[in-house]
Amino acid sequence: MNAESDGIARGPLEEWFAQRVPTLEPPLDYEKIHGGLSNLTFLVTDQAGKRWVLRRPPLGDRLGSAHDMGREVRVVTALEGTPVPVPPVVGYCDDDSVTGAPFYVMDFVEGPVLRAPEQAALFPAPEQRRRIGEGLVETMAGIHALDPEQIGLGDLGRHDGYVSRQLRRWSGQWEKSKTRELPLLDDVHRRLLDSIPEQNETTIVHGDYRLDNVIYSPLGEVAAVVDWELCTLGDPMADLGLLMVYWVEPGDEVTPLLRPATVEPGFPDRAHLVDHYRKVSGRDVSELDYFVALGYWKLAVIIEGVLARFRSGGYGEDARQGGQEFEAAVETLAGAASAAISRLD
Repeated sequence: MNAESDGIARGPLEEWFAQRVPTLEPPLDYEKIHGGLSNLTFLVTDQAGKRWVLRRPPLGDRLGSAHDMGREVRVVTALEGTPVPVPPVVGYCDDDSVTGAPFYVMDFVEGPVLRAPEQAALFPAPEQRRRIGEGLVETMAGIHALDPEQIGLGDLGRHDGYVSRQLRRWSGQWEKSKTRELPLLDDVHRRLLDSIPEQNETTIVHGDYRLDNVIYSPLGEVAAVVDWELCTLGDPMADLGLLMVYWVEPGDEVTPLLRPATVEPGFPDRAHLVDHYRKVSGRDVSELDYFVALGYWKLAVIIEGVLARFRSGGYGEDARQGGQEFEAAVETLAGAASAAISRLD
């Protein structure tokens, strides 16, 4: 691949690696990892076969804290040694001269990421798939059980007003990145503002918790939780609500962009996961529909940002004309958000 055009400067990066990995055997190979459409993620391999993962913001203009590498590496570093498994951090660089933007590198964690039905075949038994879903929820409950003060994240965000801050932040992102007017999404925003539930507690919130942001062991256990760029302090129901958005069941037609492994037979349904979370966390889930609506709305804003970056060349010049499917997906997600919040009436 033409690494430089995709956000990788081979020479300076190799020097950076050599200063931190004494056993490095250059030259390094870089492979863009399929998956996230926000930060760019690369598999880095030296000539001895040792592997790391490098994360950096997308090319082009970035929307404020949406791609804050320093914040993400701070969270991951704080979580090392807790019951929440994360990849060990090798180093962080905030010098744009190395490869055009801040980045960080973590150890490669061996194991599958269940992004699509094809990966579900690695765990064919219904009992395996049920446990994958339950383990995902149990790990999320483990994140919410951490004391932010004890692990040095007490100042990661405000301890109150989480939903108001989310609505303000993401409506601002919408205004900065929208490619056209979408009145339905604006209407959902107004309805969310009018019905904000009371925040009864404050926990660490992953902000993008879903099946394909977890690396599994060969036995189907959670080996590492990744993609912490949206982590903050807030209402734990936000993570559960967003997981419901991403946990697509057979027959769902929310958006063609969401066809995860969970559409395959044997994975538990959303109701089972919600009940399991309620049991293992002891939390009241009666306000969950609000957070499902918030999740659909927020995802629509994020996808619109992806569309805008496609059109601005943020994923490389070759991709500038791509991303057409994202325009329809944003509209579909706006409709799903509207339907979810209507269930509160």
